[in-house]
Amino acid sequence: MLDQLESLDAKYQEIEAQLQDPAVVSDMKRLRELSKLRAELEPVVAAWHLQRSRLKQLEEAEGILGDKTQDPELREMAELEILELKTAIQEGEATLKHLLVPKDPKDARNVILEVRAGTGGEEAALFAAEVFRMYARFAERRGFKVNVLNESEAEQGGLKEVVAEVEGEGAYSLFRFESGVHRVQRVPKTETQGRIHTSACTVAVMPEADEVDVTIHEKDLRIDTFCSGGKGGQSVNTTYSAVRLTHLPTNTVVQCQDERSQLKNMAKAMTVLRSRLLEKAQGEKDAAEADLRKNQVGSGDRSEKIRTYNFPQGRVTDHRVNVTIHQLDSFMQGMIEPIIEPLRAAFEAERLRALEA
Repeated sequence: MLDQLESLDAKYQEIEAQLQDPAVVSDMKRLRELSKLRAELEPVVAAWHLQRSRLKQLEEAEGILGDKTQDPELREMAELEILELKTAIQEGEATLKHLLVPKDPKDARNVILEVRAGTGGEEAALFAAEVFRMYARFAERRGFKVNVLNESEAEQGGLKEVVAEVEGEGAYSLFRFESGVHRVQRVPKTETQGRIHTSACTVAVMPEADEVDVTIHEKDLRIDTFCSGGKGGQSVNTTYSAVRLTHLPTNTVVQCQDERSQLKNMAKAMTVLRSRLLEKAQGEKDAAEADLRKNQVGSGDRSEKIRTYNFPQGRVTDHRVNVTIHQLDSFMQGMIEPIIEPLRAAFEAERLRALEA
């Protein structure tokens, strides 16, 4: 770890020097690249400099304590300082290990978010709509933009399914652990005897794929166009603006009808299709590395019942990290950090253990 820290420190100093070069300052592309690299390295380098300072102070304090000619009061102060420094150094080492865990390049990407009603009929559709609103509010609080690409409404006002894009730097890092089955326990409005019912919805979260990530050949696509359905608008049910794409080799079907323009719907549908194919490829790779993956938090397996929302008790329980909070109302308003943060911490701890193994 020491060699790695020294190497990163040297790289940081080199970037700092380059950023003072007039030729770099006048090259906006190069300036942005170097500024981004510096911002990525800065937390690690700052933590390393602080740790080096503590180590030097510890060495000096131990020298004072070991010098019998020193004033007894000064040696006593040095002894206390040594205890504090050793604790700080231990914490600093943990911080450095955390900072050195390689970042997942997908974490900075936009997200394709899919919510579908599961078991439970109309109650499941109502819950799916509430879960999607929860994510939309969370995204808004974090400064992200949510674009609905396709949705299918249920008869009682819920959602059979909704597909949306969440735009914003770092969106995937926050949403990545939401994939799976979300179970709700509550008394439906239509229940006359006050019995608690259990229903569910499924959530899929995919990093938005670029064209360079997935190659889709024209011969592998079937493209269908049809009239948009849904709420109002002059183009609804009058023009063939909606698009359905079928990827023939995998039988993956995507449709988009949110935009009035067929070209825009085509572009959005291709984005979703690429993301689904990337997820499929990643899933196959993960299956081949099952021994490493089986203990990983947030595997994204949609068959997992990852979370339970118990309305009578006002609690939310995440079964992967065994965390329960009794703030269901605020959670459904998009304040989901009390669950997300433990998941992220557990995931990073698992990655760190894998690196150390």
